[in-house]
Amino acid sequence: MSRFLQGGRLFEDRTPGGPVPRLLMRWVRRPLLPAVRLWRRNLQLRVVAGTLLMSIGVVLLLGFVVIGQVRNGLLDAKSKAAQTQAAGGFAAAQEKANAPLAPGGQGSEGADGMTNSTSWRTELVDQLASGGKNAFNVVALSADSVTEGAGSRAARGSGSVEASSVPERLRQNVSKGQGAFQTYSLIRYSYGNESQPGLVVGKRLYDIDQQPYELYYLFPLTQEEKSLSLVKTTLATAGLFVVVLLGAIAWFVVRQVVTPVRMAAGIAERLSAGKLQERMKVTGEDDIARLGEAFNKMAQNLQLKIQQLEELSRMQRRFVSDVSHELRTPLTTVRMAADVIHEARADFDPVTARSAELLGDQLDRFESLLADLLEISRFDAGAAALEAEPIDLRTVVHRVIGGAEPLAERKGTRILVVGDDQPVIAEADARRVERVLRNLVVNAVEHGEGRDVVVRMGVAQGAVAVAVRDYGVGLKPGEATRVFNRFWRADPARARTTGGTGLGLSIAVEDARLHGGWLQAWGEPGGGSQFRLTLPRTADEPLRGSPIPLEPEDSRRNRENRERDEAGSGTSDDHRLMSVPPQPGAGQRSPLPVPGRGPAVRNGAPSSVHPAALPGNGARVVARQAQERPGGRVGGGVQNSDQEDTTRGY
Repeated sequence: MSRFLQGGRLFEDRTPGGPVPRLLMRWVRRPLLPAVRLWRRNLQLRVVAGTLLMSIGVVLLLGFVVIGQVRNGLLDAKSKAAQTQAAGGFAAAQEKANAPLAPGGQGSEGADGMTNSTSWRTELVDQLASGGKNAFNVVALSADSVTEGAGSRAARGSGSVEASSVPERLRQNVSKGQGAFQTYSLIRYSYGNESQPGLVVGKRLYDIDQQPYELYYLFPLTQEEKSLSLVKTTLATAGLFVVVLLGAIAWFVVRQVVTPVRMAAGIAERLSAGKLQERMKVTGEDDIARLGEAFNKMAQNLQLKIQQLEELSRMQRRFVSDVSHELRTPLTTVRMAADVIHEARADFDPVTARSAELLGDQLDRFESLLADLLEISRFDAGAAALEAEPIDLRTVVHRVIGGAEPLAERKGTRILVVGDDQPVIAEADARRVERVLRNLVVNAVEHGEGRDVVVRMGVAQGAVAVAVRDYGVGLKPGEATRVFNRFWRADPARARTTGGTGLGLSIAVEDARLHGGWLQAWGEPGGGSQFRLTLPRTADEPLRGSPIPLEPEDSRRNRENRERDEAGSGTSDDHRLMSVPPQPGAGQRSPLPVPGRGPAVRNGAPSSVHPAALPGNGARVVARQAQERPGGRVGGGVQNSDQEDTTRGY
């Protein structure tokens, strides 16, 4: 772990794509995958969730607007009422200050040491506060009342209100101005009572000694807070009810639309599975009902067309099967007569003898075509049976190569085998596997232009594979998928007298499917092609990959990638992949070593098992770059089918 942390990418370059961030992202995403999958697959959930989110947004917006309007209205009403109440109090205080003095005179001192001015201010606060118990409080302040403490000019207040409840800024405005000033502040109480917000209104006045003092009215906003809380609770309850109601309405409405769509999707899936009698239930006359009727009509027309096509296909298969069987008897008679003529050709003139030889060759071709047609008819009728047993594919490969040696000698081609140093055991039908491999090897020799043919075997986990690689003209883009079609040829204008019957690869791919395996093709123009047969090691076991990659290691793209990697890293690859075997020159064709029907020539490179390659679409073609084509032609990129002189057919 420490070596990973010190030498890994996380501590070298802090790359966010390192292994640790990927593991963290995977750990975070894993519990979210079911919810994401449900969100993507459920239209009703998305619509209802979207409706709820938009409803919540609208309710919140309206709630903020309504609460703001109510709060402003309550504060405005409170402000007007406070100003009216405070104006009356200010007038009463000033009137009392201007009234004649009682006996004793101005500035006289009582027995308790307090001046008439001080007692007058205390009486004034009590008198003004008595008219609004629990509605407001009154505080009288002098310029030095806060700093001097208890004295002749100490603060006077009602209801245990502290003088610090009056903001300093308001006091400054009152001391400098002539009118009434107001502000919002926190009203503090002594004796541990809880503070509460309120409205403070103050004005500068003169007492009986003509000394300036400040008179403040403090109006608590308790009632307004209760009213605003009631409005908030009401709006929240109503908003929640509206959101739930809108969600239920959206769910109900969407259900009316989604349910028929889900029903149509389910019926479409059953139709695609072959249950052509499935129909939608139609009720009403609305748009959904019209959709259901149109869907049912479409399904009925499809069923009729499919039945017609199936009947036509059955007739065609029956015709091919009957014709093939009916032709066997006259063909046997013609074969017997042709054999007699062929045996006596030495007594004929040269022209007649040559005709006898051509007759025998064409009869061989006709018999091969007839056998292929009979085999195809068995596959079409579902009568092909698999006789699987454990076999070693190495034996089958060597037997196929031994049979192809005479053709390889005539073409000047060597057949190399790679990967036969370990058993390649699988449960398969030896006859069908041998037929597939014979077709692939013979095609590779015929179209390999005298270059080597490499047969590679591999086994990994639950699969075995045999790949046949040639270095001939290759396949153009799109041909790797059509090469398995019946009677398909790369060059439609080419005469049918050359090559096979055109059914070999079609039968081969059917044999592979009968085993539950794959037969896939890859090719690039001018770079040869590779056909890969992948079979499960045990019958009825599903395939998840192939031991051999479909694109060979010595393809043009892989070679370019390796050269680019080596040029970028500056180091050679320790695990060097197999390259193209050395090819002899045009006039230096090396003869094929023929060891009887024993094992073929083996490559000295050790075999290796490649990571499992996913099947993909079963075919892959790489476009050819601009280079000299065989025969002096220059190829630039992807070539069309009608622009290739050297074509390949099967």
